Amino acid sequence: MENWLWEISYGKLPSQPLMGSAHPTLAFALFLGDRRYAMNESLDQPQAADRLPSKRLDPSAPAPAAPDITTGGAAHSHDAGATAGKAATSGAGSQFLTVFPPIMLPMFLAVADQTIVATALPAIASDLGEIERASWVVVSYLIANTIAAPVYGRLGDTFGRRLMMFVALGIFMAGSVLCALAPSIEVLTAFRVIQGFGGGGLMTLSQALIGEAIPPRERGRYQGYLAGVAVSSNTFGPVAGGYLTQAFGWQSIFLINIPLGLLAALFVFRIPPREGDRRRTTFDSPGLVLFIFFVGPVILALEQVQRMELSTLPFALGLLVFGLVALGLLAWQETITTSPLIPPRLFRQPSIWRADAMAACHGAALVSLITFLPIYLRAVRGASPAETGLVLLPLTAGIGIGSMFTGQMVTRTGWTAVFPTYGLMAATVGLVAIAFGAPHLTPAQLAWSFCVIALFMGTVMGVVQVTVQAVSGPRLLGTGAAMVQFSRSVGAAVGTASVATILFSILMAGDRSTATLFGSIIEQGPDVIASLAPARQASIHAEIGDAFRAAFLTIAAFTGIGTVLAWSLPLRRL
Repeated sequence: MENWLWEISYGKLPSQPLMGSAHPTLAFALFLGDRRYAMNESLDQPQAADRLPSKRLDPSAPAPAAPDITTGGAAHSHDAGATAGKAATSGAGSQFLTVFPPIMLPMFLAVADQTIVATALPAIASDLGEIERASWVVVSYLIANTIAAPVYGRLGDTFGRRLMMFVALGIFMAGSVLCALAPSIEVLTAFRVIQGFGGGGLMTLSQALIGEAIPPRERGRYQGYLAGVAVSSNTFGPVAGGYLTQAFGWQSIFLINIPLGLLAALFVFRIPPREGDRRRTTFDSPGLVLFIFFVGPVILALEQVQRMELSTLPFALGLLVFGLVALGLLAWQETITTSPLIPPRLFRQPSIWRADAMAACHGAALVSLITFLPIYLRAVRGASPAETGLVLLPLTAGIGIGSMFTGQMVTRTGWTAVFPTYGLMAATVGLVAIAFGAPHLTPAQLAWSFCVIALFMGTVMGVVQVTVQAVSGPRLLGTGAAMVQFSRSVGAAVGTASVATILFSILMAGDRSTATLFGSIIEQGPDVIASLAPARQASIHAEIGDAFRAAFLTIAAFTGIGTVLAWSLPLRRL
């Protein structure tokens, strides 16, 4: 039973008021969203690129000449406006082609590599042996990916994000080649750490490059596109991993990164180079060591908790205590160093710490949902892998569509926090309804219900990124983007561990034999209990259903907390 979880994965109109809108609910929502518009903040006011200069009239400038209506001045004015419109459209298209491919492909590589290994794990274990250690291949990448986020954020702020993107691509490709050549599980695990350290840089720098190259008002649209890429790569990873493993062997899932990485490097050359802040060349090495001592043990402890074996709990508790002690020392270290890895002043800004906490809640809810929904479908409904995929497809599509729609709306209206406020509120209501109404829904109704929930959950991450980037300012742009990524990763790990703990605690509190049978159902299918009496089968399904009701309510609690954070976010509009 301990293998079922880690096999699954470790992985934005012109700006005019809409009060006259024909939709009163939207108008009222935007009215409420304006209540903290005056509280916009920036950590870097003197240099903030996020504060667009206002247009001022020059009294000494000559007044513009009035159009000569007798000679077709109006027509000339109309033609000039049309020409300006075409130029603006052409400029936007050129900007998209220059900026988006260099951030899209690295993000695709990093996210896909979190899930592409899942379907190849059986083949890797069969070839290299020691199947009991196969989970290390997944967990090691997750730990390195999480640790890399603030490191690349800090180095990108200092040396320039374009340069650091090349460094991350090089490390990622080198790690991929080494993984393909690994002769044992232990060596593969070590090389996955190298690959994960490159992948974490690709994810963080992709987000920061949007903030560096795109004006604040336009960032929502690009963040929506990037969210769509992330969702697509999450879906693409397991499919591609299964095909490549079957056709060319498990080594091919790593070697495919080489041509894709070289293509990404060619795209990155198109990004105009920008100098970093070379005044911040001192690196916080003690802070990095303490950060590693915090992240590594905590993620390992959470991974052990998800196995739900009593024999592993003391070890998990020891790791957790060690990680929390390291966290306390890290907080002290960052207050006394002159060049902190994670600047404490970032978290003194309500917009930043609330946005990061919202990212953690979103990660906890979404990853838990994607992780435990297949288990629910398997254990309670007896769904086949193909049927499970058909239910998950609308959910993943809903996240991407919701993210892109929210990004377009942020760009067109300038509003930010109003979208996740009402989006997470609706998602919470939907999850509570699912918790109590799922037994009465058909598979198609269940799939579309989760699609609607996912549409609302797609309102979060784009707004989080543009909020943190606007408040951080250009000097701390990379660090701000990195902390969003870190918060989401830790939230996902804590969320899945919490849901797993609640799920199995409820099963163990009842009939202990049901908990044992639950593991067998997950591994071998519902036929395991086919020989039992009908009354006993009904009892088992009822107990498992009650446990999953508590699991869905726990996920709803994450989105509920996110709703409160979004509602209280000070930065309401760009």
